[in-house]
Amino acid sequence: MQKLEDEVKQVIIDVLQLEDTTINDIDTNAALFGDGLGLDSIDALELGVALQKRYGIALSANSEETRRHFASVKSLAAMIASHKAT
Repeated sequence: MQKLEDEVKQVIIDVLQLEDTTINDIDTNAALFGDGLGLDSIDALELGVALQKRYGIALSANSEETRRHFASVKSLAAMIASHKAT
């Protein structure tokens, strides 16, 4: 799971062009929005599109389930892993 979490962190860095950020700077359990990484709704949209393309997952922007998956890197990685398992 560590490898997948690191991949998700790298996608976040690449998509959001966080040039001064490394995967070690992103806390796997920290919130992606608000006080955590500080992402906003536009960031979420860009990240969602990138994850859909990279991992072939389907996300619904207005879904409460999708919002839960976007809580942290850990929850995103778990969702991707469960999708890969099916």
